[in-house]
Amino acid sequence: MRVLLLGADGFIGRRVTDRLLMDQELQVTVLGRRDSADIRFDLTTGSPGALARFLDAVAPQVVINCAGATYGSSRTLIRSNTLAVATVCEAIRRCREPARLVHVGSAAEYGPVPGGVPVSEQAEPRPVGPYGVSKLAGTELVLASGLDAAVLRVFDVVGPGAPTASLFGRLAEGLRRALERDEHQVRMPDLSGFRDFVDVRDVARAIQAAAVSAATGVVNIGSGHAVRARDAAQLLVRASGFEGQIVEENRQVLLPAQAVGAGGDHLPGHHLPGHRPEGHRPEGRPVPGEPVPWRQADVRTARDRLGWRTQVPLEESLGDVWLETACRV
Repeated sequence: MRVLLLGADGFIGRRVTDRLLMDQELQVTVLGRRDSADIRFDLTTGSPGALARFLDAVAPQVVINCAGATYGSSRTLIRSNTLAVATVCEAIRRCREPARLVHVGSAAEYGPVPGGVPVSEQAEPRPVGPYGVSKLAGTELVLASGLDAAVLRVFDVVGPGAPTASLFGRLAEGLRRALERDEHQVRMPDLSGFRDFVDVRDVARAIQAAAVSAATGVVNIGSGHAVRARDAAQLLVRASGFEGQIVEENRQVLLPAQAVGAGGDHLPGHHLPGHRPEGHRPEGRPVPGEPVPWRQADVRTARDRLGWRTQVPLEESLGDVWLETACRV
């Protein structure tokens, strides 16, 4: 099968590249802005006609779009997450043999959801902020394109290679600096929210599964469990051996001994189906002032349509984040 991969240099894209290249039944071509790409092309400035000519030359059976921006100005986010997607969809439509499209969306498209319950693909999206809005616009373009297409709405991705601007990338760098300088505090933003953390390697497996499947429409990709960010952070703290304090901005001082499972009990991310972590927010509307206090994926569609479920435990994922950070020169 011939596959064209877009966004191979990103956090998710690098892991997708690794998986695809290990599959001897796939012929992979990479299109992107960097010199390492097989085809040099900028999706934010290139025309659909020019991209269509490249597609006709490669004749991919599947196009995987991992390209996009997570940070930046509103203009940057719209160009990267919306305009670029419009270019991809229009280029595929113009091809002699239109390819299947697998597009990477984001759970940020859902926006605030009722606490205590998983969100399904049928939930009405209500994104807050330019990132969620730009990603939802890209998803809507894919769904309205008339193409054979699936959108994987990915929840909170963690694991080795996490950007330093991400929550755990920032925490890992803060822990490393504190250990190197013999400091006893690491400052972090509010960690009270619940998130559905999924390892980047599991996400790559889901994308590969979607590429060879017949699934269409939106598919949630997450662990199916909500974990308080504070508890997840303590897994990374324990992996680092840091014995100081994590100070949340505008919140309490969090000591390592307060971690869930510190005494060998169940760790975050290993809850049984239907189990609600201690201290979970009651079902109902989100609390004002906390735009997205709760995020948990309903992953039944991924299991039924893709035959996919997570394999990497959260503790292992965050341990690998620390290992990579500690070994970085």
